[in-house]
Amino acid sequence: MPELKLPAVKLISHKLCPYVQRAVIALTEKGVAFERIDIDLASKPDWFRKVSPLGKTPVLLVGERAIFESAVILEYLEETQQNPLHPSDPLVRAEHRAWIEFGSAALADIAGLYTAPDEAAFKAKASQLAQKFARLEARVAAAPWFDGEKFSLVDSVFGPVFRYFDVFDAISDFGILADKPKITRWRASLAARPSVKSAVSAEYPALLRDFLIRRNSFISGLIMQAAA
Repeated sequence: MPELKLPAVKLISHKLCPYVQRAVIALTEKGVAFERIDIDLASKPDWFRKVSPLGKTPVLLVGERAIFESAVILEYLEETQQNPLHPSDPLVRAEHRAWIEFGSAALADIAGLYTAPDEAAFKAKASQLAQKFARLEARVAAAPWFDGEKFSLVDSVFGPVFRYFDVFDAISDFGILADKPKITRWRASLAARPSVKSAVSAEYPALLRDFLIRRNSFISGLIMQAAA
């Protein structure tokens, strides 16, 4: 595939957004130079509203053109840049795309977990997540990556998913990833990958904890109790 030389690339970002992280990982893996611009989604600047019809991050600005939605950004980079992260076989590639959607569903469940208002709702969400990861445990190769020896876009999606659990684990053991040895191995490989590590700043854990406290949810109370 001939590489398309891109004009100046800017990634409009939020410091905690996991969808931004997957775009950062893909850009880094492909060696694309880009400028990252963090915004406050609680106070969106007018220029951002013009380039993001859905009002969400990430947005990739390629010259004057705006590409929004992380899945679209990942596919655009696959189509234009070297170092493909998708498998070459069409059937396997389609399967990987399906597991990327599974990763997005897991992120929605994680949001449900940290916004659960009480213990009962929290435990229900934790159980739902544990079942989801059990399905993933049955599929992942973790040798060391999702499908074996080659890092893929599925890996770029689940790096940010597991990053939540780095902070969750410091609060309590919720048992969501318990008894899943392949996921444990895969998670460790992802945590050590330079592109995954550099997708967030050093302040990410503190920012996430503060974000969780401000949810006024069940997990917010657990954090406050631990700090008391």
